[in-house]
Amino acid sequence: MNIANDSVVAFHFTLKNSEGKTIESSFGDQPLTYLHGKRAIVPGLEEALVHRKKGDKFNVTLPPEKAYGPRNETLVQKVPREEFPAGKDLQNGMQFQVDTPHGPMIITVTNVTDKEVTIDANPEMAGQTLNFEIEVMDVRAATQEELSHGHVHGPGGHHHG
Repeated sequence: MNIANDSVVAFHFTLKNSEGKTIESSFGDQPLTYLHGKRAIVPGLEEALVHRKKGDKFNVTLPPEKAYGPRNETLVQKVPREEFPAGKDLQNGMQFQVDTPHGPMIITVTNVTDKEVTIDANPEMAGQTLNFEIEVMDVRAATQEELSHGHVHGPGGHHHG
């Protein structure tokens, strides 16, 4: 069965940055499982998986536009120190989830002074070219329940029981 919209796909991946450093890998762990066509993974990776089948191994390089997008400097802001909990020891690289009008967003602390904290809401991999090594482990049709919920159930999916 080839990957198409409404396929449930399980794949292993190794993600490397443009310097060839491994950022993340699923080999030796559970494969990543997703419902194809629902934008559950970065757009370029979803495009690269179309028509593939179980057992396919391939590499794909994604420019920022097909991955996490270019960096947006308007997402870097200085906020007053008092907006963070008093007594909290803030360090560069700390991440917080904040609620925004567009839904939850992860922010990263990039600079701390007595009065101000610089935060960056860009995705960690924004502006980066990403190199994936992919091995397709399984492809199956989604169940009606998965289609109605818009995501995968069972191993590697959202609902663990």
